[in-house]
Amino acid sequence: MKGYKIPFPPTVILLMGVVAISFSSILVKWSAAPASILGMYRLLLTVIMLFPFLPWKKLNKVSKDISRRDWFLLFISGLFLGLHFLFWMDSLKYTTVASSMILTTLEPVFVMIGAYFIFKEKTNIFGILSILIAITGSIIIASGDIGLSSTALYGDFLSILGTLAVAIHMLAGQDLCRKIPPSIYSFFVFLIGGIILFFYNIINGLSLIEYPVHDWWIFLLLALVPNIFGHVLFNWLLRFVDATTISMGVLGEPIGAIILAYLLLGETTSLSQIIGGILAIIGVGMFLKHKSSSNLEISNEVINPNN
Repeated sequence: MKGYKIPFPPTVILLMGVVAISFSSILVKWSAAPASILGMYRLLLTVIMLFPFLPWKKLNKVSKDISRRDWFLLFISGLFLGLHFLFWMDSLKYTTVASSMILTTLEPVFVMIGAYFIFKEKTNIFGILSILIAITGSIIIASGDIGLSSTALYGDFLSILGTLAVAIHMLAGQDLCRKIPPSIYSFFVFLIGGIILFFYNIINGLSLIEYPVHDWWIFLLLALVPNIFGHVLFNWLLRFVDATTISMGVLGEPIGAIILAYLLLGETTSLSQIIGGILAIIGVGMFLKHKSSSNLEISNEVINPNN
């Protein structure tokens, strides 16, 4: 992190990134295109935007250094990233922005559970308590949505599947991030995820091009705003601040999305969503804070190698 000069305060840039990713759910709601089409173009258009900036000199070395197992993990990471966009974007067709976005904050919980079984990583009673609080909040949201409609509950289920998929994506990429520069890793997992969704659309007989101009603007904005000005910006910001700070900041995404949904979509928030959302965000925030204090250096090494 040393040796770089940042033109603006990190907090301002982090806030810009949070606002950018908060628009993701709004853009999905504005489009009538299938979730798999939205996810495919979001990933593939991002790949096109990143292509000119790839470190080509490192690419040849990386292709020689990584093993067959690494290539397999890279494929799994991209596969589940594609599935994440498929499930999560589809959830917004059935449930509210508030419920869908709050449930996605459970990602660190699923990652911790997976890391326990795969990498034998353990946590203490404080970490377990924070997870139970987050899960309780999610149960409150889901129970409230039962009263709304069965489709809302189905949307919650899709959001949880999407969160589970992105957790598997993160676990598959954990070791790879020690071996592959972040830009190359991101490029390939976006490409693989986009190709997976391309074949999904072909198999299901979905049109790839017959969409109104409005939807094509949505495809472009999904790649540009939440991906480039959101997630890519966060990767750049890792040069100046630690990964846990960014993770805590991203917890503001559901809040930003809920505010935007109220202003732009007219969606209101129920009491169960407010209570459950507060508990979920507190629980995940406690968990990330716990991870920060107990294992900050390892966290930084995993998320931001070679930078």
